[in-house]
Amino acid sequence: MTTSEPRDPGTDSAAPPVVRTRAGAVRGRREGALTVFRGIPFAAPPVGEARFQAPRPAPAWDGIRDAYSFGPPPPQEAAFLGRGDVRDVPPGDDWLTVNVWTPDPDPAAHRPVMVWIYGGAYKLGHAGSPGYDARHIAHDGDVVVVSLNYRVGIEGFAHIDGAPANRGLLDQVAALEWVRDNITAFGGDPGQVTVFGESAGAGSAAALLAMPRASGLFRRAIAQSVPGTYFSDALARDIATAIAAEAGLRPTVADLSTVDPRALPAAGEALGTKMLQYVGRWGQAAPTLTPFSPVVDGEVLPVTPWQALAAGAGRDVELVVGHNRDEFRLFLAMGGQLGMITEEQARGALRLFAPGAAGEAGYRAAFPDASPGELFERVQTDWLFAMPSHHLAEAQTTGGGRAHLYELTWPAPGNGGALGACHALDIPLLFGTFTADVGLMLFPGGEVPPEAEALSARFRASWTAFARTGDPGWPAYGTEERLVQVLDVEPQVRAYPEEASRRMWEGYEFAPMPLLT
Repeated sequence: MTTSEPRDPGTDSAAPPVVRTRAGAVRGRREGALTVFRGIPFAAPPVGEARFQAPRPAPAWDGIRDAYSFGPPPPQEAAFLGRGDVRDVPPGDDWLTVNVWTPDPDPAAHRPVMVWIYGGAYKLGHAGSPGYDARHIAHDGDVVVVSLNYRVGIEGFAHIDGAPANRGLLDQVAALEWVRDNITAFGGDPGQVTVFGESAGAGSAAALLAMPRASGLFRRAIAQSVPGTYFSDALARDIATAIAAEAGLRPTVADLSTVDPRALPAAGEALGTKMLQYVGRWGQAAPTLTPFSPVVDGEVLPVTPWQALAAGAGRDVELVVGHNRDEFRLFLAMGGQLGMITEEQARGALRLFAPGAAGEAGYRAAFPDASPGELFERVQTDWLFAMPSHHLAEAQTTGGGRAHLYELTWPAPGNGGALGACHALDIPLLFGTFTADVGLMLFPGGEVPPEAEALSARFRASWTAFARTGDPGWPAYGTEERLVQVLDVEPQVRAYPEEASRRMWEGYEFAPMPLLT
């Protein structure tokens, strides 16, 4: 059986509910047992004088605003914007909007609130993508779910002169402030807010834990596949210079503002095809899929999440963090490289990404029977997602906080099972959106095996229980037993399965990525 997908929001005949926010009244629609509001501005359009600046308050409006449609996506690469899920939304500059799924917009309800932050390599994403339809989470968990748009790519993360760093993160803070100020009217409890996100969304959630401006805006956090990439100030400025040069400009607000926001992503896209040329200058950042990451600028983001949590910044925030066993396999599949990796490519990846003095030799000793493709994949899974996620749990524990760690090991049925428990598999499992976005690749033909349905229900039950109580249903992580929740056909709590990798990465510091020359 396949979980049902979103239907036309206008099919229910009940009177449309109206909720008053601080900026004005909004009218939502009843969809089954839920009431849904889409496209509510939480900040002013970041254009004109507001372009490349911190988000500004949304202007108030008179009357009742229909909240029926998702707001337009932030400007991003043309390949993504050509997809049907983001093409069929209103045009305009109101990129900074939130959406709310609520069982009942009753101010007396005080339900837990879950705020979703999408991923997309810090350069792509839209809260209105069908894969992020939160109806099952809100309904099954009896919680209020909020999703938000934030600026990505050059608009949100390029470190340019005349603009604050990490504007995309500042957008997320502004959305959380909107939740604090308005969510009671939608039936939510502003004192019971959980942020949750995947990939770049998990990296954003981790950054929020380290940001003074986000302090007190959420009580719990769920970080699914945290990327270990945070740029140093020098590296981010150098990359921004290269991006601007693709458009024949300097990396300044004055220069970049001369280009239409919808045309500017082409400069980042052009650089993306050349990043391997910069390995000698940008090091490990060069072979990645994106020239964008949060910047440890010393102000908006003072230090990395690992440093902040180890120092106690997240002591009062409960944390669930985890990763998928075969994260990097998705990128191999998308690049047509499954089964195609050579010994030379494996050697290059091991030398660039493997940690410590042992480096390449350590991986070959730990995985003596691994093929070149398996070594290539394993070291990049570890470097990019698995070990950053694991280390975040350890940092939280070191700092006196509580963390619950998980690993998803159930293999997706796509490509004959060859994709394994790859990156982003947790999205359709969590949302129950098996026939949307990445679910189309991981569950071809819409065929969803019973174990996937059961695992999907477990994901939602654990995530929403954590949002309600701080307990996802398995023990907190500790450095003695190292217990984690392994999510598979038969979920079990056991010692961390990736012990070989953990030992190699023990003591490694995920520091801000440097500019090498």
